[in-house]
Amino acid sequence: MSGIVGWVDYQRNLSGEAPVLRAMADTLNHRGGDGEGQWLSQHAGLAHRRFAVLSPADSRQPVIADHHGEPLAVALLDGSIFNFRTLRTELEGRGHKFRSGGDAEVVARAYLEWGKSFAERLEGAFAVAVWDVLRQELLVVRDRLGIKPVCFARTGPDSTSGFVFGSEPKALLAHPKVEPVVTADGLREVTAHGKKPGTTVFRDITEVRPGHLVRVHSGGVTEERYWALTAEPHTDSLATTVDTVRGLLSESVARHLVSDVPIAALLSGGIDSSALTALAAGALKAEGRGAIRTFSMNFAGYTENFEVHPTMRATPDSPFATMVAEHVHSDHTEILLDTAALSDPKVHAQVMRSQDTPSPLGDMDVSLYLFFRKLRDQAKVVLSGETADEVFNGYFWAYDPKHANSQTFPWVNFERGHDTAVGGLGTALLDRGLRERLDFIGYADGHYREAVAEAPRLAGDSPAERRAREITYLTLTRWAPTHLDRADRMSMAAGVQLRAPFCDHRLVEYVFNVPAEMKRVNGQEKSLLRAAVSDLLPEPVLNRRKSAYPTTQDIEYGRFVHSRFVELAADSSAAVQPLLDQAATKAVLAQDTTPEGAFAWVERANLEMVLQLDTWLTEYGVQLKL
Repeated sequence: MSGIVGWVDYQRNLSGEAPVLRAMADTLNHRGGDGEGQWLSQHAGLAHRRFAVLSPADSRQPVIADHHGEPLAVALLDGSIFNFRTLRTELEGRGHKFRSGGDAEVVARAYLEWGKSFAERLEGAFAVAVWDVLRQELLVVRDRLGIKPVCFARTGPDSTSGFVFGSEPKALLAHPKVEPVVTADGLREVTAHGKKPGTTVFRDITEVRPGHLVRVHSGGVTEERYWALTAEPHTDSLATTVDTVRGLLSESVARHLVSDVPIAALLSGGIDSSALTALAAGALKAEGRGAIRTFSMNFAGYTENFEVHPTMRATPDSPFATMVAEHVHSDHTEILLDTAALSDPKVHAQVMRSQDTPSPLGDMDVSLYLFFRKLRDQAKVVLSGETADEVFNGYFWAYDPKHANSQTFPWVNFERGHDTAVGGLGTALLDRGLRERLDFIGYADGHYREAVAEAPRLAGDSPAERRAREITYLTLTRWAPTHLDRADRMSMAAGVQLRAPFCDHRLVEYVFNVPAEMKRVNGQEKSLLRAAVSDLLPEPVLNRRKSAYPTTQDIEYGRFVHSRFVELAADSSAAVQPLLDQAATKAVLAQDTTPEGAFAWVERANLEMVLQLDTWLTEYGVQLKL
């Protein structure tokens, strides 16, 4: 995994613009500390920051595919192409010659062989850019589920006068023609309850949508979809479905284990990470590659003093993670975080920069970043259970009629009942008039109507079956991207490559069409996944109720957040001051500390959002145009 940037301009000569291209690429150093490369021509420039996983010695980028020394295509790759060896063999059979052993050169040669349809042949987690030297065209392609990020912006008044792209918005903002302007819709996206495809928080920066490619040529910029979920009849019995899921997941894990560096697994003790760990352990053992390394995160004192949350966390992770590690004989490490580490303002600022936007998640973001930072010296590539809940309907609101049958996103309907503020989580301290004018909830509802209208349908589905399919589609296309982006940004910010086997498109396509009653037999969440790995895990783990990613329950952390807010509120020159609701701010200042216990997180999130907003407005020089 790496950082990629590029610049195309048909109205100027870019051959002398190396400093600008380097400045853009330098913002992505965290995505690749194993090397760098740059290529410039008259109308195009590409640059790369490398994170070496395959063929560390000979896979430098940009990769140039030539014919008798004449360049034909120049390619960049962020991510991994899991079927690159199969593609390479096929391409060699078609006469292509290779100079390296890596997957980036396979991308370049695949484009030369199949044109833009090469995207359909790539399997993996990737953002790809290919400059066609002869046609003077650029293609930017994103993987099917949107695991790897990539965005773009125009640098002039029309499509021929400048186009820049990069792995993250910060790279584009390093270009002198791209400004950090945030409009009303951008601020709505900051507090969005579901990521709107193609958007970022910045007015002039567009995200390449999952399963899409963007084509840049002298006549303009076009976007095409090369993959989409489709509704198909499911005729397999439950037993056959269970066996098929086991086979697809096993194959996906095997593909995700392809690497020239050791691979570890993140292990929380939930069914998702435990299933991956058991399958990976078995695969590595069969190949004679030794025991798998596993890592879990915990807060100091958390397990001993755990407080149950009725809907989010029924049990602490640590005992279950240890149980799985012992069961599969992994080399296990629990990384312990204390409140002092969580309370470092510099780390909070780094977390914001990692995401290019503020977030109300506070210690959940900070702990994830610190977890990756602490394990990076021990593991460079890790398997993660990301998106299992989206694929197998693991969220309670996916099957709770109160939320699933509402006329908005089910998670938004749930959040409405847990935050009395106008706008949802993290917005309660923003000016009420501003919240009412921006109508955060109305924005989410409008986005919902757009999303549900595009959901695939199958003739003959009952209303219940149709709604279940819609909920799965909404979850995969609107809820999952936010979490995938967060996981990629946090892991890459710490120099760790995260791989998500549950995002394998074959598995996703199959399970998408499995009826809801097969995914939740006898009312048990993710019973289909549990049945598929029932022979691999101990019974307490197989039947453990879902527990969300943990948040610290230490009241000292709440006091830290409160004290930072008090200090900020007293600073009349703070950038966030014009956005604050004065009455709500005074109410917080009147408290001695934040509410204590497991249910303080919602109130704390409001403070966390204000603190991050101030850092973001200041460090990014955000121009609000509301």
